[in-house]
Amino acid sequence: MRPSSDLESGSHAPHKGRILAWAAWDWGSAAFNAVMTTFVFTVYLTSNAFGGEDQASAVLGGALAVAGAAVALLAPVTGQRSDAGGRRKLWLGVNTVAVALLTALCFFVFPRPEFLLLGVTLIALGNVFFEFAGVNYNAMLAQISTPLNIGKVSGFGWGMGYLGGIVALLLVLQLFVQPSFAWFGASTEDGLNIRLVAVFSALWFVVFALPVLFAVPELPKTRQGAGLGFLASYGLLVRRIKAIYRTSPHTIYFLLASAVFRDGLAAVFTFGGINAAGTFGFELKDVIFFAIFGNVVAAVGAIAGGFLDDRVGPKAVIMGSLLGLLLAGSVIVALGNGSYSFFGMEWAGTTTFWIFGLFLCLFVGPAQSSSRAFLARLAPQGESGELFGLYATTGRAVSFLAPALFTLCIAVAAPLVEPGEAQRWGILGIMVVLLAGLLLLLRVKAPDQAEIAVVPAA
Repeated sequence: MRPSSDLESGSHAPHKGRILAWAAWDWGSAAFNAVMTTFVFTVYLTSNAFGGEDQASAVLGGALAVAGAAVALLAPVTGQRSDAGGRRKLWLGVNTVAVALLTALCFFVFPRPEFLLLGVTLIALGNVFFEFAGVNYNAMLAQISTPLNIGKVSGFGWGMGYLGGIVALLLVLQLFVQPSFAWFGASTEDGLNIRLVAVFSALWFVVFALPVLFAVPELPKTRQGAGLGFLASYGLLVRRIKAIYRTSPHTIYFLLASAVFRDGLAAVFTFGGINAAGTFGFELKDVIFFAIFGNVVAAVGAIAGGFLDDRVGPKAVIMGSLLGLLLAGSVIVALGNGSYSFFGMEWAGTTTFWIFGLFLCLFVGPAQSSSRAFLARLAPQGESGELFGLYATTGRAVSFLAPALFTLCIAVAAPLVEPGEAQRWGILGIMVVLLAGLLLLLRVKAPDQAEIAVVPAA
């Protein structure tokens, strides 16, 4: 692979300060990913206070599916336009602030059924702007790494995100869920403690997002796409995709495959806490304890996967991770919350989730970080920003799949099983998406075998 320009990556020594500042954004984003959308606030939204676990879970899944469709329609040109205008860092900041504001507004979601729609709308919109921010954040990977260490840097970023999640969750546990001292934020009246978690998460994200906005330089404007109208940007996008397909078809194949399996990866965490509470009977404090252990395991997996990535290649890491996810998820679906006897020992449903849920966490991190590093190795000279934007945006073009299949499986199972049991079968929908992504990945050549995408002017 030929190195990109100095500003993009590869021809200079890595700048440790920029790597740390870049990874700090991932650390801060855990407040939205881990606290809000996975282990605390969505668990609160899908509790009985909002009309029942199954019904609230289906509404949340539907809202996230709509958000995914919005990302598919709007996001493909956001990265292109910010890169062309030399505003990658600006739009990272704007979208980060939008996520923080939507998160803070969750303070007004009171534990009553009539507030369910407000809650899921704020979370869904937050996901949309988070994906827009991710377009620019992922593109920065090529600016702060080299071709020889890009796997480790990507894994370090994911690892920092998981570790940030641990610290944020510990603070949430000690301050709001099981407070170690008496203060007004510990009150559970009208869900005050959980609503204050939203305010905490918003502040956490903003504080740790600031370093990257100062440490990583802005890109200069490019000729391609500069000054185009919004609709015209779609025309340029189509021409660029065609050009990439002519010169490097396996880049497109990977974009398609990763679009599918990354949606499944996101859903594992999005719906993990919900299933822990609804299907396996975890109390909120138990969900948070699991989240803390899960983030430790995920961080170890992401960092170890980054080292493996630079040695055996990203495709091997991704495929191994997806197989591990399918195995662990299938066991959770098959065993559920029942009690079983193995070699004279009783195995409760909570044990099933603790063991195999942690295996899910272990394999998610390497798949995510190696997916990002995979495309970085395919990035053409001087075009890594656009390709990362295409990856992060069109990759989310199918982001409605896992939430939609999660919801569909719950709806199909609901009349066939006991009340409260349908939620578990939503996991099956996520497994279908992961399997589809794995099958699509089989035909993709590894980066050292694929052609480098040299895209002619569109």
